[in-house]
Amino acid sequence: MADFRLDQAAGLRRLFDSRRLRIVTFASGTKGVGKTTLVANVAVALARQGLEVLVVDENSGARHMGAFFGIVPSGDLLQVVNRKLSLEEVLFCPVSGVHVLPAGRAARQLTCLNNAQQQAMQDGINGLARPIDVILVDSSPDHAHGFSPWGLAAGEAVMVVSGSGASITDAYALIKKVSLALHRRHFRILANRVKTPADGQLIFKNLQQVAAERGVARLEYGGAVPLDNSLKQLGQLCQPIVEALPETPAALALRTFANHLLTWQAAEYEHGGVEQFIEQLLHSEQGSEYRARMQG
Repeated sequence: MADFRLDQAAGLRRLFDSRRLRIVTFASGTKGVGKTTLVANVAVALARQGLEVLVVDENSGARHMGAFFGIVPSGDLLQVVNRKLSLEEVLFCPVSGVHVLPAGRAARQLTCLNNAQQQAMQDGINGLARPIDVILVDSSPDHAHGFSPWGLAAGEAVMVVSGSGASITDAYALIKKVSLALHRRHFRILANRVKTPADGQLIFKNLQQVAAERGVARLEYGGAVPLDNSLKQLGQLCQPIVEALPETPAALALRTFANHLLTWQAAEYEHGGVEQFIEQLLHSEQGSEYRARMQG
């Protein structure tokens, strides 16, 4: 088993030698669907395959990524932008291969950075000690349009929904809002806390049908994570289930999703690595449109 893992990691490392960065944003229509727990576990699952993962954490309060790992962040990306702290001082590494960038305060001001602040952000990201293979954005719903500018620039957007009717309704409302206001037309649906895989498929099909009938967006099935009390309990103990109980159905589903994520087609600019992604985020037409709508 150990040799297989080493071979697998080496194969993946060769795959990413061209710096074909994967950038995925995780969003939800409402709080409390387990999004941060899923992102943390996916990050660890990817890191265990030999990849370097950067998690951009837009959350604040009790739901931030540091709280999941039992770590109190020492700063925020906003302090890097204002040149008060270096990126290395703000980043923390809860497990090998996972780097978390607290960005809750910066996310709320990302649309109004001046040129000097944009340059500081680019300088900070360019100074990353290690090349990054995957960026996972744990987005906050506390944006004017309910969607992060990081998410608009990311190659893929995953909408996390639970089995509750309110979660499904709120997810569709956010997809519709982002599609109409910001022209993001493609989402993947990841169903969390479902009783059976068939329930996850049903949630997706219902959302897909409504979105297609109304011409809102194109939805694809991302997967389903079964309801598992140990997932929440381990989260309270600051332990990812993919490590603590790797053979449970929830852990297997999360690892399957992580593997599937690596097969998604990369956006053209993702071949340029982290630096080009930040350039895309700050200076693309989409980013400019987002800023105009925020300020309008």
